[in-house]
Amino acid sequence: MNEKNQTWVSEIVLLGFQNLHNFKVPLFSLFLLIYILTVWENVLIIVLVAFSRNLHSPMYFFLQQLALSDLLTSSNIAPTLLETILNEGATVSLVGCITQFNIFGGLETFVGFLLAVMAYDRYVAICIPLRYTSIMSHRVCVTLMFVSWLIGLGAILITANLIATLHFCDRNTIHHFFCDFFPLLELSCSDTFIVQLEVIILSVPVIICPFILISVSYMCIAHAILKIVSHTGRQKAFSTCSSHLAVVSMFYGTIIALYIVPPRKESQTISKVLSLLYTILIPLFNPIIYSLRNKDAQEALKYIIKYHTKWIH
Repeated sequence: MNEKNQTWVSEIVLLGFQNLHNFKVPLFSLFLLIYILTVWENVLIIVLVAFSRNLHSPMYFFLQQLALSDLLTSSNIAPTLLETILNEGATVSLVGCITQFNIFGGLETFVGFLLAVMAYDRYVAICIPLRYTSIMSHRVCVTLMFVSWLIGLGAILITANLIATLHFCDRNTIHHFFCDFFPLLELSCSDTFIVQLEVIILSVPVIICPFILISVSYMCIAHAILKIVSHTGRQKAFSTCSSHLAVVSMFYGTIIALYIVPPRKESQTISKVLSLLYTILIPLFNPIIYSLRNKDAQEALKYIIKYHTKWIH
C-alpha cells in the first residue's frame, strides 16, 4: 500500500457495548457500584494487613499484594468501561490505548507469578510445616514479591516495544470496552505475524511456567493431604487451599477462554463478557473469597472499628 494514501491513526474509538438503550443507566450504575466496592474492599485489605499485627504473616502479605494489583487493574479498566456505557463509546489517544494495555498486561503477569508464589507458600505450610517460618521468612517473601513485580514491569517493556513496531492506519474502531491485545492487532496495517509469534514465545515463561509451578505444588499438597489420617485434619488442610484454588481457576479459566482459544469475530459479545469477569468482577470477588470471610481478617476489622469508635467518642 502506498504510504501517501494511508491515514495514520492518532485516536482510538472504543465501541464498548452498543445499543444499550434503556439499560444504559442501570448498567452504568451497576458497574459504578462494583468499582466503588472493589476500591473499598481492596483498600480495606491493604490497610488491615498494614496495621494489624495478627495479619503479619506471609499469606496476608501476599494477599495485600493481590489486593494492590486488583485495585490497579480495576482503576485501569473501569473508568473506560463506564465512559463507553454512558456515551455508547469512548475516544482515547493511540498512546493512551497502548499504555492501558501495557499496564493491564504487566499487572496480569504479576498476578500469575503471585499465584505461583502463594501456591508454593501453601505447599511449604502443609508439606514442610516445621520449616515454614525459616523458609518463608519476611526477607524471602519481600524478595519473591520484588522479583514478581520486576517480571511484570519487564512484560510491560517487552510488549510496549513489540507494539511500537506496528503501524496503525485507516481503521481506528475497536469493538471492545478497553484496549486489549487482539483488538489492537486487528487495527494494525502492519504484518502482525512476528508480533504474535514473539507474544506466544513470551507466554511460555509468563503464563505456562507459573501454571506448572501451581500444578506441581498442588499435586504435592494433595499427596500430603491424603496421608493425613484424621478427617478434621484433612478438612483443615484443604480449607487453607480452597480460596487460592478458586482464584487460580477463575484467573487461568478466563485466560484460556480469552487468549489461548483462537478468537472469532462472531464471539465478540462472549469475549466482552469474559473480559468483564476478568477485569471487573475478579478484582471484586478476590477480597471476598480470600480475606473478608476469613476469621483473622474479620477480627482485625472489628478491632480497628472498635478502636476508632472509642477514639472518636
